[in-house]
Amino acid sequence: MMEVKETIDSNFQQEISTADKVIVKYYADWCGSCRLFNPKYKRLAKDERFAGITFLDVNAEENQEARKAAGVTNLPFFAIFKDGELLESIASSKEEAVVELLNKLN
Repeated sequence: MMEVKETIDSNFQQEISTADKVIVKYYADWCGSCRLFNPKYKRLAKDERFAGITFLDVNAEENQEARKAAGVTNLPFFAIFKDGELLESIASSKEEAVVELLNKLN
């Protein structure tokens, strides 16, 4: 079972390149929909359909490099990486949209 891992600029590149498949949730402390999405994100991380995927959490306000890596626009913002390369991203607070993104990694 995967846990969601809080990640910062200094280890972001390492995190996305050492895992084959990664999803990143970008959030900010002031963002209400980000907070509401937290339990869903934690649940998805434990979902066996997505067992091979690393789930990362990044504070978009404090980590400009990580933010740039995915071209974050609105929050919450989700980006998927495969072998360190950005595949796709989406600004959404809908679980179905995030599941769709996760399915592209499988």
